[in-house]
Amino acid sequence: MKTRKLLSLVLALMMLCGIAASATAETVTELPRNETLYFGGQQWGTVNSYNPVGTNQNNAMGVSTATAGSRTIMFETLYMYNFLDGSMTGLLADGDPVWNDDLTAVTIKLKDAATWNDGTPVTAEDVAKTWEVSVKLQNGAAGTYQAFVDSIEVVDEKTFVIHSTLTEDGKPSNPLKISDFLVATFVAQKAWLETLEERNDGDAIAMLNDRAEDAAFSGPYGPYIDNDQQVVFIRNENYWGQDASMWGKLPVPKYIAHTIYADNAATEVAFRAGEIDVGQIFVPNIQNLWLEDNLPVSTYMDEAPYGICLTMPTAWFNMNNPVLQNVAIRKAIAMAVDYDAIIENAMTNQSPSFADVPRSLMNPTDGEQALYDHEAVADLQWVGNDIEGAKALLDEAGIVDTDGDGYRELDGEKVALNCVCPNGWTDWQAAMEIVAAAGQNIGLELTTLFPEWSICQTVFTNPNQTEYDIFMWSPDASGPSMPWGRVRQMLSSEFVGLENNWSGNWGQYVNERADEIIAAIPLTTDEAELKALYTEAVEIYLTEVPSFSLMYRPAFFHAVNESVWTNYPEDGDGRNIPPAVCTDGYGIAALYDLELVEG
Repeated sequence: MKTRKLLSLVLALMMLCGIAASATAETVTELPRNETLYFGGQQWGTVNSYNPVGTNQNNAMGVSTATAGSRTIMFETLYMYNFLDGSMTGLLADGDPVWNDDLTAVTIKLKDAATWNDGTPVTAEDVAKTWEVSVKLQNGAAGTYQAFVDSIEVVDEKTFVIHSTLTEDGKPSNPLKISDFLVATFVAQKAWLETLEERNDGDAIAMLNDRAEDAAFSGPYGPYIDNDQQVVFIRNENYWGQDASMWGKLPVPKYIAHTIYADNAATEVAFRAGEIDVGQIFVPNIQNLWLEDNLPVSTYMDEAPYGICLTMPTAWFNMNNPVLQNVAIRKAIAMAVDYDAIIENAMTNQSPSFADVPRSLMNPTDGEQALYDHEAVADLQWVGNDIEGAKALLDEAGIVDTDGDGYRELDGEKVALNCVCPNGWTDWQAAMEIVAAAGQNIGLELTTLFPEWSICQTVFTNPNQTEYDIFMWSPDASGPSMPWGRVRQMLSSEFVGLENNWSGNWGQYVNERADEIIAAIPLTTDEAELKALYTEAVEIYLTEVPSFSLMYRPAFFHAVNESVWTNYPEDGDGRNIPPAVCTDGYGIAALYDLELVEG
C-alpha cells in the first residue's frame, strides 16, 4: 500500500508539472495541464488509423461508433443520442428528421454553418458519398444498415432523403434501424473519399486499411500525436460548432489526450493520482475513493449505483442441449440465483437490484421501463435466491433425485451443466460462480468453466455448439431502436443457425409469436398498441426463460477526478447531459461546460 501511495504521489507531481506519464512512468510529450483533458480506460495499444470508413482502426478516442452515442470529437454524426431521455439532438443535422406517412423515407437537412476542417461546407453529397463508399467497401456501417437503408437521394446542397429498403408487401424494412443509423454513423467528406479511392486504385481492402491521417473532419478536434505511449487530439480553433446554431462556443479543453497504460490496474493508479481526468474503467467500491481516501473523485450519482445502467449481462441457455429444452430446469436455475450477491460481489453495488427494477426485457432507464405494463407481468417476475420455490418447481416437473447422490435426474440422467464466461473477466466469473452455487442448492450439478476469450468467442458464436450449456454475453445497451433491438436479440429466431453469430439469440431459442411481435413493433406508432406488444414479449420471456439477466450494468463507467477540471455532468443538475465520458452522443456537451479547479 505504501508503494502504491508513493507511485500515486509521483504521478500527481508529474501531472502538476504538465507531464503525462505512461504505465511505466516514462515521460511522453508535455502538454499544458490546464488545457488538457486526460482520459483513461479506452485506448489500448497504438492507433492504427483515422479512417472514418475503414476497419480495425484501434482508435477509440477518434473513431468509435455506437447507437448509445458515437464518439464525435473528430468525425460527426447527423444526430446525438441522449440515453437519459431517448432524445436525438441535431449535430450536423438541422431540426428533426421528417418521415413520410408510410415511413418509407426520411428527409433531413444539414446545418448551414457545418463545415469541414478545410473550411468547405458539409453537404448532402458528402452524406450520399459516405454511404456509397460504405456499401462498396462493405464496412461496419454497411454490414449493420444495408438491410434497412436502400439509398440516399440528394435533394439540394443541404437536403437529402434516406429511402428505406422495402419488404415484399411494400412496407419499410425497419424505421427504427434507420434512426440508429442517424445517431451512430459518421459522415465523411466526399472530396477526401475520392482521394482515398484514387490513391488506393479503388481497391476495397486497401481503402479499408488506409491510415487516413489526412482525412477531413468536421468535429472539434483533429489528430495531433499518436505513438505507443499516447494519443492526443488538438482543438480546431475554426470549428463550425461555435456558430450560434450549435454550441455557440468552442469546447473548453484545447487538447484531448489518452496515455496508453498497460492494464486496468495501472490505469486506476493514474486515475487515483489525478493523471486521468475522465476514467472509463470499473473501479470496485469506487465510493471508497472519496469516502476513505479523500480523493477529489466523483461519479454521476453520489449514491449507488453511481451511474446509469444501460445493459444487462445475461446468462444464455443453450437449447442445443436437450436438458435445457426443459423450461422447468431453466426457470428453476434462474429463480435460485442470488442476484443480490452478484450485485454485491461482482458489481460492488454499482447496479440496481431486481427488487428495485424488476426483471423484464428493458434496461432500468425511465423511458424503457414505461414501455410495458408492470402489473400484467408482476406474477411472472422473480428477484432470486428462491431456493424453495425452485425446488418445488423441479419436484412438480418430476425432476427429482432417485438414486440418493444429491443430484436430480431428467430421463434417468443426472442433470449436469457447465456455467461459462471468459477467463480474466473477473466480475463475470464471480457471477457465474454464484450461478453454479445456485444449481448446487437445488440439486443440479452446475460447474464453472472459464476458457480464454480467444476460444470462448469462437464457441458461443457457433450456432451448433454443444460445449457450453449456460454462458454469459451482453445484449446491446441503448439507442433509438431500443428496447426493440434487445427484444430481438433475446427472442428472435432470425439468428438461429447463423454462423459466426455476434447478432443475438445465442441460445438458439425459437418462438413464433415472439417473431411476430418483433416484426410488428418497428411499424407500430400507436402508443397503447406498442405497449401491449412489449408487454406480451416480456410475458413470453419470463414464462419461457430462454436466458436470464444477471445484473444491470453501466455502458459507461463514467468517473471523474476533479483535481484539475470540474463542472462535469451530475444527476439532478438540470443540464440533461448523460454520463457518457464527455465525448459520446449528447454527452459531448460536457466539454463545453468544463471549468478549471480554482487554485
